[in-house]
Amino acid sequence: MFADRAKIYVRSGKGGDGHVSFRREKYVPNGGPDGGDGGHGGDVVFIVDEGLNTLTDFRHIRNYKAEDGQCGGKRNCRGKDGEDILIKVPAGTVIREAESGRVIADMSGENNRCVLLKGGKGGNGNQHYATSTMQAPKYAQPGQPAQELELLLELKVIADVGLVGFPNVGKSTFLSRVTNARPKIADYHFTTLRPNLGVVDREDVKNFVIADIPGLIEGASEGVGLGHEFLRHIERTKLIVHIVDAASVEGRDPVADIYAINRELANYSAELAERPQIIAANKIDAIGEEENDIIARVRAEFEPSGIRVFPISAVSGRGVKELLHHIGDRLSTMDDKPKIFEQEYFPEEEIAYDNEPFTVIYDDVNDEYVVEGPRIEKMLGYTNLESEKGFAFFQKFLKDTGILKELEMLHIQEGDTVRMYGLSFDYYK
Repeated sequence: MFADRAKIYVRSGKGGDGHVSFRREKYVPNGGPDGGDGGHGGDVVFIVDEGLNTLTDFRHIRNYKAEDGQCGGKRNCRGKDGEDILIKVPAGTVIREAESGRVIADMSGENNRCVLLKGGKGGNGNQHYATSTMQAPKYAQPGQPAQELELLLELKVIADVGLVGFPNVGKSTFLSRVTNARPKIADYHFTTLRPNLGVVDREDVKNFVIADIPGLIEGASEGVGLGHEFLRHIERTKLIVHIVDAASVEGRDPVADIYAINRELANYSAELAERPQIIAANKIDAIGEEENDIIARVRAEFEPSGIRVFPISAVSGRGVKELLHHIGDRLSTMDDKPKIFEQEYFPEEEIAYDNEPFTVIYDDVNDEYVVEGPRIEKMLGYTNLESEKGFAFFQKFLKDTGILKELEMLHIQEGDTVRMYGLSFDYYK
């Protein structure tokens, strides 16, 4: 069974709690605090595995949990960090937050590794809280909690060209002729039950990837038949090739079929309806040497609007070379990069943007501005500031929460130091 959708639960690791302990040794009657820090929880990491082409594995395992960080120990012993959990997916997998359907990550192009959920930060041991007035603190910081999400995984194949058409018009036969793919072919409807990919590799044509999408029928975009299950696989294609039965072997009207399929594409996605198209009028080997009235009618209907029509025979190969050359020429004018679905849901933002308080003060002893509070600590614990997106989110967080405004009310100047727990940076507008 081909699987291109899956629903799973993921959870990062909880940070280990800091430890409360005091140095107890012979001849050291008043040893100070020596409680160690807790270890960080493991991350939830998605990676692309080129050896995978379906989401079948997720039908059997639906829960994925990273390891919790260990608690701190005596004698300043730091707890062990939890192990990350690595989740392997095929290239082209789009990861969405299940309830809202918003995109978290698209595992395509250069994005072959994604830290989806950060593990909780380990808590500080009581050694960090010793002061001149509190030399024996009996408090340690708890580790940050784990993050959890329910995800929807969708596989959208990465191909340059998508073959569409009603069942039994010859899409699979065409794919097997022009590529190394060997799809199952037979003379009955819905032979193709999964998208098939093939690479056109010829000396006279630039290489490109073709996806054979299972046959569409009217109402597919609303869930009728099998085609609706696979419409997502042509969302990345740059060019759509309609294959129609020019011989009307089953009495079908190719003009009506093309309009019907275009309606399904438009109902599924307005963007798909605008994708460049080519028409391949197949099965001309069944109508003799001369083009019939059907091909002439198809040309008259669609070529005035810029859609080229190519009479072909996927069985004998007639007209196929000309069609491939035209496809290659069209692709050469298009962007080589695959379509990437932009991130819409930011897990760290959902966690950090709550109503927990924070404080902004000026520390005249150290000549720095200090921002603290559980809201800030939580945001820093879950945000990867070393990444471009993480740092952009950090800047947006400072602005949206009013922290920058409060710093300016304290008359902060460019070049002044701002400290947030373990992070210090110079302020610049």
